[in-house]
Amino acid sequence: MSPSERQLEERQMRKERILSGALEVFKAKGLEGATMDEIASRSGFGKATLYYYFKSKEDVFSEILEDGWVKIWESLEPVIAGQTTPRQTFVNLLIRIAENAQDRPGLFEFLFNAPKAIKMEHQPWKDYQYRLYGVIRGLLEDGIKAGEFPKIDPELMFKALGGLFMGLVFMGDRSQPVSDKDVEELLNQLITDPHISCILYTS
Repeated sequence: MSPSERQLEERQMRKERILSGALEVFKAKGLEGATMDEIASRSGFGKATLYYYFKSKEDVFSEILEDGWVKIWESLEPVIAGQTTPRQTFVNLLIRIAENAQDRPGLFEFLFNAPKAIKMEHQPWKDYQYRLYGVIRGLLEDGIKAGEFPKIDPELMFKALGGLFMGLVFMGDRSQPVSDKDVEELLNQLITDPHISCILYTS
């Protein structure tokens, strides 16, 4: 007999509780320091329930990353598919990313920082990472061709903008949403700041 809709919802809720508890454990102790016992305790379940859903702490770790990236990607798809100019799509995309970061800052920081500290053979979340980075670089290149951005090295601009944007999201006033004006000011700073622009402009 197939599980009922209510049973499926309950399973999903239990799984999300496990992932939420595991996120706190991984943030505090990292992958190496975390244990299945701690994840079960933080989630409020016994180890039997934890092993019903996940075979190892690495499995839990991967699931947090993949689930988080899938949700980010799903929230960005309507923006990417929107019929606007490359610059406006770029601005809208950064605003949506900021909304994701401000809604769940702990998860967002984990998604971008945790993979740097680990080496795992199977890393399915990286597909979403690479796709997002490819979209952003593509928008920069399209914007340059359309004359919406100055002639700047897209790869260097992408890297410089990433650092400035993360600072805006995590070091600014988190109670206030990031606006079009915030992103435009960030772009203007990036383009006009002599300490940055001197390495961005192509010949």
